[in-house]
Amino acid sequence: MDYKSSDDKYTAIPSGRLSRLGHMGAMAVGVFGNIVVNGAAQLSKGQRPVMKDLLLTPKNITRITDQLSKMRGAAMKIGQLVSMDSGDFLSPELARIMTQLRNNAHPMPPAQLKQVINTQLPDGWLKSFRKFDVRPIAAASIGQVHRAQLKDGRDLAMKIQYPGVANSIDSDIANVGTLIRMSGLLPKGFELASYLEEARKQLHEETDYGRESTQQLRFQNLLLDAPQFIIPALQEDWCTPSILAMDYVEGIAIEDAENETQTVRNQIINNLLDLTFRELFEFGLMQTDPNFANYLYKPATQQIVLLDFGAVRTIKTLVSDRYRALIQAGLDDDINDIMKTAQDIGLFDATTSDEHSVKITQMIRRAFGAIRGGSPVNFSHDELPHQLQAEGLALLEDGFIPPILQMDVLLIQRKFAGILLLAARLRANLDLAEMLQRHVLIPDTSPQ
Repeated sequence: MDYKSSDDKYTAIPSGRLSRLGHMGAMAVGVFGNIVVNGAAQLSKGQRPVMKDLLLTPKNITRITDQLSKMRGAAMKIGQLVSMDSGDFLSPELARIMTQLRNNAHPMPPAQLKQVINTQLPDGWLKSFRKFDVRPIAAASIGQVHRAQLKDGRDLAMKIQYPGVANSIDSDIANVGTLIRMSGLLPKGFELASYLEEARKQLHEETDYGRESTQQLRFQNLLLDAPQFIIPALQEDWCTPSILAMDYVEGIAIEDAENETQTVRNQIINNLLDLTFRELFEFGLMQTDPNFANYLYKPATQQIVLLDFGAVRTIKTLVSDRYRALIQAGLDDDINDIMKTAQDIGLFDATTSDEHSVKITQMIRRAFGAIRGGSPVNFSHDELPHQLQAEGLALLEDGFIPPILQMDVLLIQRKFAGILLLAARLRANLDLAEMLQRHVLIPDTSPQ
């Protein structure tokens, strides 16, 4: 095993609470310095500075995302949980920061990697390996993945958790929550505290590799009837509280399937959407992180490899029933039922003005109108998502205050948004009406 650094952009993970707070403070000082300099420059030209514009300069956005990416953990991931990948009710500037945070993880250097592994595996563990590549094949907010081969022939993917990530969740969320509030980027009246608390709970779950391995095994059993999916087998003799070991499965990045035929691209999205509806209506268990990195595609067998089960969440029956009712109302174009079920789900509440609740209902109706049109939905030319986002921002400017949503609802929305984003990337063309109707129909279990 060679621990010499390569040309990769390694960055040591600050593992102590004080060092992580120091990184946060350094970022804040740098951002403030840029605000002062840019504000003075505008004043010298006789212009009146606007704090939002001073904060959201390209230089400051780069500084914020780079610093949080270096810290990883909750500091990097909290924004993803706030934005939920949809951006419907967030400013484009905040959405841009969160998008960059999803893609900018820096791997830890080999020396730090060695320290982490040595604390988790018995002395002399390296003697059991024929190969261990110190260059990660993936790096994210909680850990990074390395390919290794045991002397007994097993080819492994080993997910290794960053040091200090689990212990820093509470303080990181408090620090980043303060930063978000100070930024002024959230809608006026937006209640952030409840989301931060739910994010804290979820992130503690995601750092529990024992829990993740249990969820991975559950999905293997649930998908025994679905050969279009592959879930890597766990190698439990090499799993520890901070290392998750499983079979290495070859595949290409799911978004690289954009070079496949139209039929293949359609089938990929069909399979992923079908799985999402099964999770919601059949399993009551959903993998809620639709990050593209959590999927691979095997062109030779046309199978999808499912990775990362840290964000699996149980979905309450009441929530899935409300989604079933909303989908049926949308397919039936019943505006009264759309309004009722949308309020039941929590997209607006009793404090929402009639004008705003009607606008939200009409937005939902338009979305289903595109599905009911009688022809497949062409995701590569669909401008409706951008139009709905613009209407959502207009609602905020008109004084709409989003109600506090159940975390189940936010995560379901996030999952669908991620899959539909991939559908646009792959230029898929699907008959969604048929799929939705098939999944919302409740089987007749009455005696014959």
